Amino acid sequence: MAALEFFFFFLVLLFSAGTQGILGFTNPDDDRALQSLKDQWKNTPPSWEKSDPCGTPWDGITCNNSRVTAMDLSFNPGLTGSLTPNLGNLEKLNILILAGCGFTSQIPDELGNLSELTFLALNSNNLTGPIPPSLGKLSNLYWLDLADNKLSGSFPISTSTSPGLDQLLKAKHFHFNKNQLSGSIPRNLFSSGMELIHVLFDGNKLSGAIPDTLGLVQTLEVLAARQKFSSYPPQFKSSIRFFLGDLSNNSFEASEAPAWFSTLTTLTTLILEQGSLYGSVPEKVFSFPNIEQVKLKDNSFNDTFSMGDSISGSLQLVDLQNNQISSVTLSSGYTNSLVLVGNPVCNTSLSNTAYCQNPDKNPKTYEGTLYFRGPSFRELSDSNIFHSLESSLWNKLNLTPGSVFLENPFFNINDYLQIQLALFPPTGKYFNRSEVARIGFAMSNQTYKPPQQFGPYYFIASPYHFRGTTLQGGLYTSGGGGGGSCN
Repeated sequence: MAALEFFFFFLVLLFSAGTQGILGFTNPDDDRALQSLKDQWKNTPPSWEKSDPCGTPWDGITCNNSRVTAMDLSFNPGLTGSLTPNLGNLEKLNILILAGCGFTSQIPDELGNLSELTFLALNSNNLTGPIPPSLGKLSNLYWLDLADNKLSGSFPISTSTSPGLDQLLKAKHFHFNKNQLSGSIPRNLFSSGMELIHVLFDGNKLSGAIPDTLGLVQTLEVLAARQKFSSYPPQFKSSIRFFLGDLSNNSFEASEAPAWFSTLTTLTTLILEQGSLYGSVPEKVFSFPNIEQVKLKDNSFNDTFSMGDSISGSLQLVDLQNNQISSVTLSSGYTNSLVLVGNPVCNTSLSNTAYCQNPDKNPKTYEGTLYFRGPSFRELSDSNIFHSLESSLWNKLNLTPGSVFLENPFFNINDYLQIQLALFPPTGKYFNRSEVARIGFAMSNQTYKPPQQFGPYYFIASPYHFRGTTLQGGLYTSGGGGGGSCN
């Protein structure tokens, strides 16, 4: 009897599987939405000609229990069309990455219906129009990247009848740079309940004051605000995790250095160029334990310049070009780069010193692409994972903290996790040949192993241009993590 029951149960399972194969594995609502997108977009992947997005998988589509949970078609510039309202019908979508494509349209209001969305990257397209207020309904959103488009208008703030970006309390990334956004930044955009890490405003047409409410965001690490703002950022609390600030090329009123120059002890990089600061440069900033770069060129600092007696061992560069500094008290405790070109002090006995010589303008990064062939994770919105990789690289390759930059992580057509890597030289503009050889050896001989969850990898280096010559890039492979074959 038991055997007969098992036989009938097996037939039911077999019939169910056959029916599912005939009817399709994808949820009907999701299937209709995707089929509609396929009809409206040009140059979709060839696999999109198959009938069942989940059952016969479409490239760039991830499913779970017949529901579409992720769409990643990033960096396909030939993929064109409009972001249509049908995207809002993929109600279980958790990740939407359409960065680096050729989409031209406004951002549809219907994206605000994707209540489970945690990662939204629409950067590097040709999107126009305003930022839809409906994005404020995405209460689970962790990553919002709208950079490098042609968006216009202002930042939507919630009202009694409309949502707004101020409601994105779980968001850690606000990337609005390189658009055509205009007007002032509303004070209500920021609040103490937010968890923002990166706030990028540069490359827009913004004006007015940087709102004082930004100082309430205790988690802030990066602020980029190269705009025509009229006042300096607010007095940040000393406990803020503020790692890098770029406030260059603004229209700030002339003043002495803001008080927070001396209180943000977690600062690693301070950039405030083409400003109107005068008086003395506060000595305190040079003693912060993690400070690496202070770039204050093209201001009006005067008086005697001194770095004090407690200079941080992490400090690599102080750039004070084109100020009004007339005298300098030098310290034997600092032997790295100090740039004073364009100051009156360079017309004195310091004129023939290295401090008064034109420096190389931009550091030459060592770049390439990392390919992780079997990472143990699929979630790309967890910044802690990538922070662990950054810190692993600079620690194990003997680089300086903050000198490792990771960009554009995505799973490519081979289902490898692909990440762009840039390494900045610890001093000066260039890596020397021995440093490049050392890094290449570490990648190719399994000396460097990434955190275990990244698994086996290989690295393709871009050509490195030394002074007057080029070192061709190569293919470096390693077992990574717990070891293993790479071929």
